[in-house]
Amino acid sequence: MTIPTPFTDGYDKAFLLENMMGPNAMRVAEEMASFLTLRPGMRVLDLGCGMGISSILLAEKFGVTVFAADLWIPPTDNFRRFAALGLEARIIPLHVDATGTLPFAEGYFDVLFSVDSYQYFGADETMLPKLLPLVRPGGEVAVAVPGLLRELPPARKPWVGVSGLEVPPELQPYWVQEMDGQFHSLPWWRALWEQAPGLRLGPCREMDCLRRAWADWLESPHPYARRDVSMMQAEGGKHFSLVQLCGQRM
Repeated sequence: MTIPTPFTDGYDKAFLLENMMGPNAMRVAEEMASFLTLRPGMRVLDLGCGMGISSILLAEKFGVTVFAADLWIPPTDNFRRFAALGLEARIIPLHVDATGTLPFAEGYFDVLFSVDSYQYFGADETMLPKLLPLVRPGGEVAVAVPGLLRELPPARKPWVGVSGLEVPPELQPYWVQEMDGQFHSLPWWRALWEQAPGLRLGPCREMDCLRRAWADWLESPHPYARRDVSMMQAEGGKHFSLVQLCGQRM
């Protein structure tokens, strides 16, 4: 049987490298979308879409209508990006702060989707119950976040840094305090989502595209990508993971 070439592999690589904000969100979105039931005309909220390459994947490959919501990237910038690709009718750019009041009707979306952003606002027990009502009963929720293969224990003694965790020496030069609350293991995230009322948990797994998504990012000219090259060399595949969480609103 012939295995189809991933949509991402055939995409304009220069465009992707220019518009990445971390490990290749289009590649991550494509793998996670394979676990969902996506049909043309569905409404998808892509929450924390960044420069919208995950939204582009959803609109182009699956024909869904995407609400591309982000806090940091101006919607005008994203609109121009989408319009240049002829996608202005299928992707609606929005400025949204997930921690604030959300401007959406309950039950409006068929799918809530988020790549490489949910860890910034969703790593507590309050966020998923807040977001879930936006999805119709029977609709799906899918989130991909950077994570760890194992939880880091509390620090046994102070080290030169600001973390309260026992960060491996090779990661200490790159670790910042905010990562304490954002980087977690698959079991940690699964346990958090199991607490959410009205959610039927689906495939929760470590994603296969971790290394390829990171390799794509490290080719980007973005200054953060240049910084991350030495971090990934030091990490050497020993600590980082890419966590996928899926579920269905009951």
